[in-house]
Amino acid sequence: MPSAEKLAKKQEYFDKLVDLCVNTPKALIVSVDHVSSKQMQNIRMDLRGKAIVLMGKNTMIRKALQLGHEKHPDAGLDGLRSAMKGNLGFIFATNCDLDEIRESLGKFVLEAAAKPGQVSMVDLSLPAGPTGMDPSQTQFFQTLNIATKIVKGQIELVSAFHMLKVGEKVSPSQAALLVKLGYKPFEYKMEVQMVFQNGGVFSAAVLDIKDEVLVSKFLAGVSNMAALSREIGIPTEAGLPHAFGNAFKNVAALIADVAFTFKEVEEVKKFFEDPEAYAAANPGGGGGGGGGGAAAPAAKAEEKKAEVVEEEEEDVDFDLFG
Repeated sequence: MPSAEKLAKKQEYFDKLVDLCVNTPKALIVSVDHVSSKQMQNIRMDLRGKAIVLMGKNTMIRKALQLGHEKHPDAGLDGLRSAMKGNLGFIFATNCDLDEIRESLGKFVLEAAAKPGQVSMVDLSLPAGPTGMDPSQTQFFQTLNIATKIVKGQIELVSAFHMLKVGEKVSPSQAALLVKLGYKPFEYKMEVQMVFQNGGVFSAAVLDIKDEVLVSKFLAGVSNMAALSREIGIPTEAGLPHAFGNAFKNVAALIADVAFTFKEVEEVKKFFEDPEAYAAANPGGGGGGGGGGAAAPAAKAEEKKAEVVEEEEEDVDFDLFG
């Protein structure tokens, strides 16, 4: 039977975790595999006053989230509980951004040698050339079928050799040789696995999405929605500006040659009545500015007159000789 003191500490932990999950808007879920106690201490000190680091046994975390879900069914604790698999912990951002926490985690990295039976997290190749080892240690290379030669009293690799691959276990021979060569290929730190924010659990990849990318994707979605609504004829808020714009063009074209007018089309009618005067009064509106803007409407008017004259002449010729 657990003592009353242990039960009280467990309940205190439950209450603290649930309170932070419910009342703190955002948090990082981090993996703490192979993280040393010294690293953990340094991270806590660096985040003091900005975030709360909370670790615990996986069974305790899941139990606390289960109880918290019963009390706060709308807080998203059930989804968080299902995501808690493995050696994970929480960092709740109380007075900082999530990016600041990630920067802090990147400061405390521990280099470590490869151990037999450990799954490699990196690809590692030994470069060709001198190794600094004396000829008496060639058996380490022979065990792994690495081509070597003796040059100036030391072992040299004939060509580069791929030693470690991601996802493969480290053999005892590989571990021993890497230690002899002084390699520490692995780096251990708190790795951000997921983000818990406003009751939702997301992949850590969302932290790498910049504001510019979000804005561009949102605007692209708005454009697609506007195009779809215009095509199927169902009005939406995204398509209304385009619908009103097209409607105004139709109205302006309809009343261009009639006496009726209203405020919004007065400028359009002025342009239709006297394009040259309008272009002279508005040099910036003609596209070319200055004389170029005034010359363009005049040239167009002359072209239209010439076309009309040519058509009339052709009709007369046809009547005379038809």
